[in-house]
Amino acid sequence: MEWFLDPFALGFQQRALAGGILAGLMTAVVGTWLVLRGMSFFGDAFVHGIVPGIAAAVVFDINPLLGAAAAALVMVLAIELVNRQTALSEDTSIGLLFVGMLALGVIIISRVDSYSGSLTTILFGDALGVTTQDLLIQAILAVVVISAATLFYRPLLALSFNADKAQLWGLNPGRAHAALLVLIAAAVIGSFQSVGTLLVFGLLVGPPATAALVSRTVPRMMLTAAIISVFSVWLGLTLSYHLNTAGSATMAIVPIVLFFIVLTFTRLRTLRREKVLSHA
Repeated sequence: MEWFLDPFALGFQQRALAGGILAGLMTAVVGTWLVLRGMSFFGDAFVHGIVPGIAAAVVFDINPLLGAAAAALVMVLAIELVNRQTALSEDTSIGLLFVGMLALGVIIISRVDSYSGSLTTILFGDALGVTTQDLLIQAILAVVVISAATLFYRPLLALSFNADKAQLWGLNPGRAHAALLVLIAAAVIGSFQSVGTLLVFGLLVGPPATAALVSRTVPRMMLTAAIISVFSVWLGLTLSYHLNTAGSATMAIVPIVLFFIVLTFTRLRTLRREKVLSHA
């Protein structure tokens, strides 16, 4: 029993767990729509896109959340600008901004004396450094994200499967897409302290992708993804404590490993079923 309890005996360890769970719940809800819409690459680019905002906040000593929000807004507007003003595909514009924003963030933070430490915290998070104030902000963002996802459930569902039909049904797919971008931004902004800007993508896509393998409906997929996220956070921090590894990275890799485990089992089950049917 001590093996399970020792990693969360101290206050900062409990805050790390709480912060990770809040991040996991937000990213599970938003990530479900990303996976359903095939927007994983966009999600990855968006995560990297907030790096210069956080870096600038560190340099000018302002709240990193404000910098992340400003960078997220710039990212969205820049993608829309490239899409509207050129014949380039969305993937091309996302790829350009993905590299450009990340490089800009590293350049900005390289101007800080404590360059290495600051960059590490921004990119890979500081799960054990989560404060009570961080948890409060995360909790507020989690309520907003989950409430908005519930409010826009029907438009987002229609948008995920057929944008043209969504338009015919009067559900305004453009507004639903904008709402999804805001949800992505809120979830990433609310999670980078615990998981880091590079590693939050593991929680954003890993649990929903795993849930998609075993779920037949969107609500069940979302619930399963949330359970997998919470489990990944707990197991990641537990393993991090006992193996002396980075907490944020361990949390991020657990859902990826789970995905391939579940994929293997589901594939074996399908092959076994096909074998039985072929002999029937």
